[in-house]
Amino acid sequence: MGREAVVSATRSTVEQAFEALYTDDDTALDSAASLLAADRTADAELARRGEEFVRRAWERGWQPADLVRLVRRDLAEEHVRLAGALIAAETGRYERLPRRWAAQLADLDTTPVRADRFSSATTALELYRLLVRLPSLEPVGPVPGDALPAAVAGEPRMLTRVRALLAKAEATGYPEEAEALTAKAQELMARHSLDEAALESRTPSGDVPGAVRIGVEPPYEQAKAILLDAVAEANHCRAVWNEAYGFSTVVGFEADLEPVELLYTSLLVQGTAAMTRAEAEQRAGGRKRTKSFRQSFLLAYANRLGTRLASTSRRVASETPTLLPALASREVAVTSRADEMFPETRTTRVRAMWDEAGWTHGTSAANAAGLGRGQREIRDAR
Repeated sequence: MGREAVVSATRSTVEQAFEALYTDDDTALDSAASLLAADRTADAELARRGEEFVRRAWERGWQPADLVRLVRRDLAEEHVRLAGALIAAETGRYERLPRRWAAQLADLDTTPVRADRFSSATTALELYRLLVRLPSLEPVGPVPGDALPAAVAGEPRMLTRVRALLAKAEATGYPEEAEALTAKAQELMARHSLDEAALESRTPSGDVPGAVRIGVEPPYEQAKAILLDAVAEANHCRAVWNEAYGFSTVVGFEADLEPVELLYTSLLVQGTAAMTRAEAEQRAGGRKRTKSFRQSFLLAYANRLGTRLASTSRRVASETPTLLPALASREVAVTSRADEMFPETRTTRVRAMWDEAGWTHGTSAANAAGLGRGQREIRDAR
């Protein structure tokens, strides 16, 4: 049999097996896996088609972290590893990738899955069945192969300082120190945003709002989405939660997007640690803590921090009133961009079991997160 005939037969095997991708019939999937397991010559084509499915995901607006998050939620660890390997292979073909993709690719698990041929084929088909059904998402940046802006060496000094302050706040065992460090980070972010607004008003650059996706994963994802929304709004951004796929899209100017992600992640780490300490105190007092305690804790934490973040942002802005019109103009641009990206949004009611102790402890933890000028200001704002 000539080479062309071999290639044709291989494609025929793969195409025949792929008919199972468009059904929900597991028996058909098993038959397809048996077909692929029996034809070793189909392996290369099967892998090539997997990379093609990944490429189509990029074209539909998905990014590596989005894809891995969905696979981990809906399938198993072997599917996550196969997805990681396919993503690494597909993105490895490009000389340059979008800026935010580097960190996402660094988190991939590409460890080979050791299994028999039938199991390996089944894993591939189950993953591919998910990939071919992906809907289109709102694009939040270029895809591999698109023209990219010139690379920037390093990161802004402000961002480096914020990152360092928040890392210290998460690591310290002293609440007062964490409070001061987090407060300083938030003020740096607020002042930097004002500086950007002032610069744009003097020398317009034509910059327009962009967007970034941030994972909002279970458990207690509703409380986490509320916390992210509070951080985004206080820093002149808009957040839209996609509950079905486990992320929020934050819309804003580039100078604000990464600081929002950093602060949200840090506050979530600090809040989770505070919740763990509160649970330990409750157990030591002989009171059993439940899921409702944790849920109420995080909701209270997000609610209280939202109020405090907004207050801090207004205070910093009021120190330079001449810049308020420029800041307002940027906020209008962000709102318009968010409405353009998401013309159909809805509000959702908080679904939570109530626990008074959890709410009280969560509020106290938010008050201790340290975003104001001092404890007197915190108490007075209650």
